Amino acid sequence: MAVASRTIHHTHITNILLAKNNVSQIVLHNLPRALRRDMKTIAALYKDNSGKPDQESFANGSSVNYIEGLYASWKKNPKSVDQSWDAYFSGKPRSISTNTMQAKPAIAANPAKAASKASSPRSIATTQSNQNAAAPNPTPTADWGYIDDHLTVQAIIRAYQTRGHLAADLDPLGIVGAYSGSDNGDGRKRQATEAVLRQHFSYVFNDLNATFKLPSSTMIGGDEHFLSLKEILDRLERVYCGPIGVEYMQITSLNKTNWVRERFEKPGAVRFSPNEKKLVLERLTRSTGFENFLAKKFSSEKRFGLEGCDIMIPIMKEIIDRSTNNGVESVFIGMAHRGRLNVLANICRKPIADILSQFHGLKATDSGSGDVKYHLGLFTERLNARTGKNVRITVVANPSHLEYVNPVLLGKARAEMYYRGDATGTKVLPITIHGDASFCGQGIVYESIHMSDLPGYSTHGTIHIVTNNQVGFTTDPRFSRSSRYCTDVARVLNVPIFHVNADDPEACVHCARVATDWRAKFHKDVVIDIVGYRRNGHNEADEPMFTQPLMYQRIRELKPCVQLYAEKLIKQGIIQEAEYKSMNAKYEKICEDAWVESKKMKTFKYASWIDSPWSGFFEGRDRLKICPTGVAMKTLNHIGRIFASPPPPEHNFVLHKGIKRILALRMQMVKSKMADWALGEAFAIGSLLRDGVHVRLSGQDVERGTFSHRHHVFHHQTQDKARYNSMEHMYPDQAPYTVSNSSLSECAILGFEHGYSMANPNSLVIWEAQFGDFANTAQTIIDNFICSGETKWVRQSGLVMLLPHSMEGMGPEHSSGRMERFLQLSDDDPDVYPDTTDCDFVARQIMETNWIVTNLSTPANFFHALRRQVAFGFRKPLVNFSPKSVLRHPMARSPFRDFNECSAFKRLIPDTGKAAQQPECVTKLIFCTGKIYYDLAKEREDHQQEETAAIVRIEQICPFPYDLVSQQIELYKNAELMWVQEEHKNQGAWAYVQQRFDTTLIKVENESRCISYFGRPTNSASSTGNKVQHYNEYKAFITNIFGKLTEENLQRLEKIKAAQQMEAKASMEAAKKTDEAKKAAEAKKKEVSEAKKKPEPKPAGK
Repeated sequence: MAVASRTIHHTHITNILLAKNNVSQIVLHNLPRALRRDMKTIAALYKDNSGKPDQESFANGSSVNYIEGLYASWKKNPKSVDQSWDAYFSGKPRSISTNTMQAKPAIAANPAKAASKASSPRSIATTQSNQNAAAPNPTPTADWGYIDDHLTVQAIIRAYQTRGHLAADLDPLGIVGAYSGSDNGDGRKRQATEAVLRQHFSYVFNDLNATFKLPSSTMIGGDEHFLSLKEILDRLERVYCGPIGVEYMQITSLNKTNWVRERFEKPGAVRFSPNEKKLVLERLTRSTGFENFLAKKFSSEKRFGLEGCDIMIPIMKEIIDRSTNNGVESVFIGMAHRGRLNVLANICRKPIADILSQFHGLKATDSGSGDVKYHLGLFTERLNARTGKNVRITVVANPSHLEYVNPVLLGKARAEMYYRGDATGTKVLPITIHGDASFCGQGIVYESIHMSDLPGYSTHGTIHIVTNNQVGFTTDPRFSRSSRYCTDVARVLNVPIFHVNADDPEACVHCARVATDWRAKFHKDVVIDIVGYRRNGHNEADEPMFTQPLMYQRIRELKPCVQLYAEKLIKQGIIQEAEYKSMNAKYEKICEDAWVESKKMKTFKYASWIDSPWSGFFEGRDRLKICPTGVAMKTLNHIGRIFASPPPPEHNFVLHKGIKRILALRMQMVKSKMADWALGEAFAIGSLLRDGVHVRLSGQDVERGTFSHRHHVFHHQTQDKARYNSMEHMYPDQAPYTVSNSSLSECAILGFEHGYSMANPNSLVIWEAQFGDFANTAQTIIDNFICSGETKWVRQSGLVMLLPHSMEGMGPEHSSGRMERFLQLSDDDPDVYPDTTDCDFVARQIMETNWIVTNLSTPANFFHALRRQVAFGFRKPLVNFSPKSVLRHPMARSPFRDFNECSAFKRLIPDTGKAAQQPECVTKLIFCTGKIYYDLAKEREDHQQEETAAIVRIEQICPFPYDLVSQQIELYKNAELMWVQEEHKNQGAWAYVQQRFDTTLIKVENESRCISYFGRPTNSASSTGNKVQHYNEYKAFITNIFGKLTEENLQRLEKIKAAQQMEAKASMEAAKKTDEAKKAAEAKKKEVSEAKKKPEPKPAGK
């Protein structure tokens, strides 16, 4: 019997070899699915030299019937058979013991081969090992060479699955990874290299006609279970070394890997009907035709065309068609500039005339600065002709910072899911399009994709498409990344990555189908890496031959993909050449007609390119009307009591002792009708939730608060993952409140929240930095999206940024939110004094500014600032430099009356003390902002200058409160004008306010005064980390303002200090006595209780 012609899965053979006289010792780690069929094959292998069945083998015919009977009994009742058979049939792991096995000499079907195996080093080592081993453990004898053959074939299959993509034919230029293949002796060359097969590379030159049983880990056989080595290799080559390189073996889920395997390994997996092929060609014709038309009409204009990766358009169309068929109603697309115009024309169906008009240099009829045509966004809703369903498509506007649109897109998609009630992402699909150099080169990519499974940020799967030009601007891949693939960063996601040759349209579209189905089934990310090229330079005016001469020599020789595919279909007889020419001519006419139409256009609107339309929000609304922000006292009490209460008793929630103390203090404040910062914030959020406004708070440590002041989420002290948020239980019909601790990322999270805020104006989205200093890692999002988004792209956002900021000696990275940067980015003109007589001046001034910058000093003003974000008839970002130590400052409290219906936001808080009563006696008028006010108020009191120094707080720095500042200057006519800040002179608000004070002083009649700076000197660092130096700097500018403390001042302070110490001592003694009395009362109570428990003594007998 020739062993090579006999086939059996190696686990079956192992079972047989272990199953001799003691069947109960059999161990099966993988139960065979076709047990009865395979038992006959097993029995056939166990024949003696006469060809008769081996009667001692449990695999003979009698045993087969016996086992079938056992198996039938076991299926009905597993306990009806012996434990060993239960373990066998159920596949339970068991320990192996061979000391009772009797080895039967194996019959070698190929003596030469058996001898060769026996003489191998491994066999010799095994023999020596057996000689040295203990006698009771003999090695079972079998044709181990035959078993090794099967194991090797399995290893080869796994090698293709794991590393086959390394030898795939991915580069249409044939430059990177080109390999001529190895001839195995059958006249066919195979792509798999030694890097793929490793130690098994030489095995593929063996007997190619040998037949093997396919393991369950592959599906290349389809319905066939046995294939020759030649057929196995051929099928693996077609699947893994063709135009698609599949990376999926890094996925830890067997279910998911099998799912991917089925979509590529099964025979006929990549199959297209003639009509489907025609559709792919038609879409590819439109993609290429659009770029060719632009190249013809605007040969010297930058357009960042798609030539070389034209197949991206058919891929996207296939994804959208298939997704809408699966129930997707809204698609969000984020991309850089390459191919954007093509996407707008062929995916979004933006009128081509509108696109062409952007090349003509037309004048805009609405306000804004606009942006270049290949940065613009779009929102459209259209009927999908293939599925007959409506679909919304949004292309998010993006600056030249390539990948920074990614988190913004994800935030918009997440918000859309929320408003649609889509908890699993079945209705909303985000698609991000990347460049190869940016995908691996920009850190924002990882910051974005690692949010994919975070509960508060997941979009339940994003489809990533990489237009791989194999060059970044002018940099070769070997100089721009250390990894083999530009997509290797996506391996952290545990998802499949499909590398595909851009010149094989059917392979590309198949990858699009699989990616779409993967996302629909598993709600996970997926990556399609379109390996193509860039037919022109970085832009159409660039000369690529300067830096990539060999590559571009090859590109010049290469036919476009559409031409190659058309020739293929003509050769297959699917289309005629005339039909292909008709396709081209038809689309050419569409473009020519659009060209004629575009020449008629004389103006355009920036608003026609908006990606976040709020038509329903603005219709019929008075944009200059600011709704009241105060609330009823009843509402404050209701919110305050719930916020200050522990979870209801029915929750059996175990709180931390420290939380109980915090709640007790909150309840005291509610009873005394005095609010600190945390309570003021809770009033704002709770009242907005009552009004039906969705509130979302996000950032690092926001649930507790960086400075442990917020505590919106309680954690059960004895149960894991048990949480309680009282803000979610304010009212039975309230809007949802989301508070999410974010990952340790500022850039991506801030971008995400900015995107979220653009989805719907009827929400309040807040991002809080751990420290304001850390916002500098999100500068790209701030500069290019939040600050200038409305000016460039006519899109508004009501995002709130909370940046903890104050100089407290905590070092240069824990002190400053860099106020000066935000103020410098403000677009209000410092030299123009506005018309303050306009009754709508406040709203108009804010509406005409790009954002609001505040440094608030009271909880009530913070409350009104948050509610005002929703009360406006428009939306503006709010940047607030929130406090740190002031969060618990005893002076930083607001009475409940400052929150009621008669209250409102205060852009400026004037002095209301002794100085305001006699303004003519005031010699110093101090303007300041934020936390420094409390320091100045204390120093003024210490220096006993309450009557001569007035302190005015500017709460809203931008836009500047010209009208209120003018009133204060006119009120204190004899005072020296001072600007005091704790930041260094080249930082903080000074550079911003100085110009605006000058403009104000010019406006005031008969005014000759100027404003002077008092604060720290200039410095490149935001703060010192030395406590002594910090205090000395503070002392220096305070002395400059108030002078040195006099003897009288010092004596008074000593008396106050002594009085405070005595008061504290008395308070401690009183508390001690109270504790002692309490303990005594508890002891007495315990004594009485124990006395009651003692039985009364029985009366003595006579």
